[in-house]
Amino acid sequence: MDREMISADGGTLHKGYMSGFGNSFETEALPNALPQGQNSPQKCAYGLYGEQLSGTAFTAPSAENERTWCYRIRPSVKHTGKFHPISVPYWRSAPAIDPNVTSLGQYRWDPVPHSEAPLTWITGMRTMTTAGDVNTQTGMASHVYLVNSAMDDAYFYSADGELLIVPQAGRLRFYTELGIIDLSVGEIAVIPRGLLYRVAVIEGPARGFVCENYGQPFTLPDRGPIGANCLANRRDFKTPVAAFEDREVPSSVTIKWCGQFHECTIGHSPLDVVAWHGNYAPFKYDLRDYCPVGAVLFDHPDPSIFTVLTAPSGMPGTANIDFVLFTDRWMVAEHTFRPPWYHKNVMSEFMGNIFGQYDAKLTGFVPGGMSLHNMMLPHGPDRDAFEGASNAELQPRKLENTMSFMFETRFPQHLTAFAAKEAPLQDDYIECWTDLDKKFDGSIDPK
Repeated sequence: MDREMISADGGTLHKGYMSGFGNSFETEALPNALPQGQNSPQKCAYGLYGEQLSGTAFTAPSAENERTWCYRIRPSVKHTGKFHPISVPYWRSAPAIDPNVTSLGQYRWDPVPHSEAPLTWITGMRTMTTAGDVNTQTGMASHVYLVNSAMDDAYFYSADGELLIVPQAGRLRFYTELGIIDLSVGEIAVIPRGLLYRVAVIEGPARGFVCENYGQPFTLPDRGPIGANCLANRRDFKTPVAAFEDREVPSSVTIKWCGQFHECTIGHSPLDVVAWHGNYAPFKYDLRDYCPVGAVLFDHPDPSIFTVLTAPSGMPGTANIDFVLFTDRWMVAEHTFRPPWYHKNVMSEFMGNIFGQYDAKLTGFVPGGMSLHNMMLPHGPDRDAFEGASNAELQPRKLENTMSFMFETRFPQHLTAFAAKEAPLQDDYIECWTDLDKKFDGSIDPK
């Protein structure tokens, strides 16, 4: 564990990370702040309050049960006042089906441009698609964030779902109740449902992608016959150590609840957890630690071998969401078509390019760009990618300087009005397949 003492705005903060996805941690910013042998003692050290944050039902199976005990300066009930509704027009929640928008089709966008207007984590969120229903805690939403301003004395949490954050430009710092996470391009972070935080800009303007997961929390996929190693390994996930702010300043708290936004004012910072222990916490992961697997002789594995995280749906083998990564890797196989093949899928695929060139789309899918191939709509490589892969010399080849991802869900993804009318939609995307020519010749003996 690496721990560094830093100071910000007169508050005492501790910075560092602990390893391990799904493990239970304990961490304290002041010595002996954590009670030993009892979760919530009659009197906590330093005059703190004991409080539990539950991410699952109390009676969830032991292997899936998520909760964290927090020892804080004030109980959370002191961090909320009388809420009043506010308008956050570009952050939408499912169901958000616009009768004037057609979601049936194959879509691709250029990067959403940065703005000259000041945009925070809340006001800079731009929803591209929604799926499922936030009220029944199924499905998801995919967003682009544009952030160039810090949340000064302003705090936020979502009661609707956890947020999977994928930076594409700039660097952000997340001050959360349970510690601090610095996030750069090539990394991801997950902020759990109900966890309060504020966001500052380390290097801006910042842009990236967010998957808002309404359903079961993200977890590591079962490796099956792959065994104990490869893909994303538990030891590479980092959880922050305890940090707290003891600041008496006018502040605001915004909550997202059932797709609506409400705000209240308080007289202090709510990031006052001095110590905590449990397994319900934010985490980060460096995507460059992902170890892909693939064919080493022939045939073409399904793209599910690139799954980093999965959110179960309750239907075995069919996820509410899969987070899939296409990054540097060796292509080692013979007598097979190596890029993703042409197909129709029961899953809906929202893709984003973090940097580099995606091997199935040699042009048009640029860093910061996005695409959507909805359920049961055909898609696949463009002509140049098909011809190049069909005629390439079959020898080991390494893809380098490439990183794209996919938010894949079993639900249809509906475009928002922003995605259809304001985001830089490529109207000619469908034309990338028009010059795929007919090659059939029934007179040729394939032997």
